[in-house]
Amino acid sequence: MQFLADQDVYATTVDWLRSHGHNVETARSLGMQEATDLQLLRRASQLNRIMVTRDKDFGALVFLLGVGSTGVILLRMSPSTIDSVHATLDALITSRSSSDFQHTFCVVEPDRYRIRTIPAG
Repeated sequence: MQFLADQDVYATTVDWLRSHGHNVETARSLGMQEATDLQLLRRASQLNRIMVTRDKDFGALVFLLGVGSTGVILLRMSPSTIDSVHATLDALITSRSSSDFQHTFCVVEPDRYRIRTIPAG
């Protein structure tokens, strides 16, 4: 799968995704480390990449503005829960195709995930 990682995603998570065969661009690698959340979401959609973030503000953007057509994955993690969240993330992304993430907002926590559909904007 193809992902765009927000500035707040741990480097360990970016490395983990890449080690599992996923194509990951980061906000920094795209020169967007100062970009707003809205700019990042729009760029992810342009690049057909699933947005990965730890920033809860993305929920407001996708549900109020309907932005995020390629999908958003919100990681609810801390340094002490990285391994558990990575295991849950693995279960989520190995059970679905990239197209299954379109217009969805996924929250990944230790030992569980939730998926909501983003209303058409």
